[in-house]
Amino acid sequence: MEQYDHIGARLDRLPLSKFHFRIFGIVSFSLLFTGFLSYSGNVVLAELVSIGWSNNYLNAAFTSALMFGYFIGSLMGGFIGDYLGRRKAFRMNLLIVGISATAASFVPDMYWLIFFRCLMGIGMGALIMVGYASFTEFIPAMVRGKWSARLSFVGNWAPMLSAAIGVVVIVLLSWRVMFFLGGAAMLLAWYLSGKYFIESPRWLAGKGQQGTAEELLLNIESQIEVEKNISLQSYPRRSTQYKSGGESCSFWLLFKGQMLRRTLVAITVLIAMNISLYTITVWIPTIFVNSGFDVTKSIFMTAIMMIGAPLGIFIAAMIIDRFPRRLFGSSLLIIIAILGYFYSIQTEEWAILSYGLLMIFFLYMYVCFSSAVYVPELWPTHLRLRGSGFVNAVGRIVAVFTPYGVAILLTQHGAITVFIVLGVMLVICALILFFFGIETRMVSLEEISSQS
Repeated sequence: MEQYDHIGARLDRLPLSKFHFRIFGIVSFSLLFTGFLSYSGNVVLAELVSIGWSNNYLNAAFTSALMFGYFIGSLMGGFIGDYLGRRKAFRMNLLIVGISATAASFVPDMYWLIFFRCLMGIGMGALIMVGYASFTEFIPAMVRGKWSARLSFVGNWAPMLSAAIGVVVIVLLSWRVMFFLGGAAMLLAWYLSGKYFIESPRWLAGKGQQGTAEELLLNIESQIEVEKNISLQSYPRRSTQYKSGGESCSFWLLFKGQMLRRTLVAITVLIAMNISLYTITVWIPTIFVNSGFDVTKSIFMTAIMMIGAPLGIFIAAMIIDRFPRRLFGSSLLIIIAILGYFYSIQTEEWAILSYGLLMIFFLYMYVCFSSAVYVPELWPTHLRLRGSGFVNAVGRIVAVFTPYGVAILLTQHGAITVFIVLGVMLVICALILFFFGIETRMVSLEEISSQS
């Protein structure tokens, strides 16, 4: 066993530079167009029905194919990323999405479109998870939360981007162009990632490839020294021991000892996110209609309320590193639970809009916290992608069944009962996070890995 420079400590001490901004740029661009392709399906389906290509059953198959792909991609992407490396996993899935989306723009019928939609889902499910988790390994601990939240902020402009482009493209050109644009953007990201997305030195060191990790890190440090006109050699360096054979990387470690605690907390965090998203955002227009508003007005009111989404993520990026992670996440869940109940009992239009806007604002703060910041931080390097992939896959399963539960409650008991049940579940999740979660704010990934 030889002594090597502590790779994680050296990455954490680096000042933010062009190197970090390039990684942020390529990952955020990829996440933005992943979202664009995902939400484009909603825009495209209406056109496909109008031209006779699709019907309600084929629409359901199209949507289910994407969800199934997300589930498979989240699991597979984790294994690929931990075994073959972050760079290979990231680029491989960019290529899968780029090729399948481009192919979807030339399909002869709806059945082929559903097939390529599933392939897109596999690539996108893996890409979202790999992108957030990999980004965590490059950013210094002191600003990791803020910059991960900014990554989420860029990615969550996708719904508005797809809607704005879809209005123009589908009317003036064809629905096929939506998939072609998304595929071309992903292939461009694949090309740029070959130049700017390097392998994670943390992953290399954990795999026993200290020489390669050292070479990459020295190259990064020399670039930053020239850019910032500083001497990084004068900074204190820590040392640690690495096993030359790499670290144990059995998937089943996620369910043993202190890792089981993290797995269960992460699942709880993502279940809270998914039941909130698929109760609140999906059913708001339906609840409006059931409350007596006409369809046009319900869509308009929903659009106003959704302004809270980018605002929530923007504010989260500004404040997330100022509060302990467990307190921040659990507080947001309790706020959402309370706002949900008061939202459900309002009858005046101004009150519905006000409470709804606030609820969406805090909901998307939590979405940013859970998927972009907290869950990727929980795992040691050798398990990070499989841990994130597994818990995200569980979250996808919850997303499949949540709408059915909401439909039953809404039909038999009404909207108030829906939000009371949601609130109780969120409070339970908040208590689990607060009492059993581990603290990760401004803590190095190596120190997080050693926490019990």
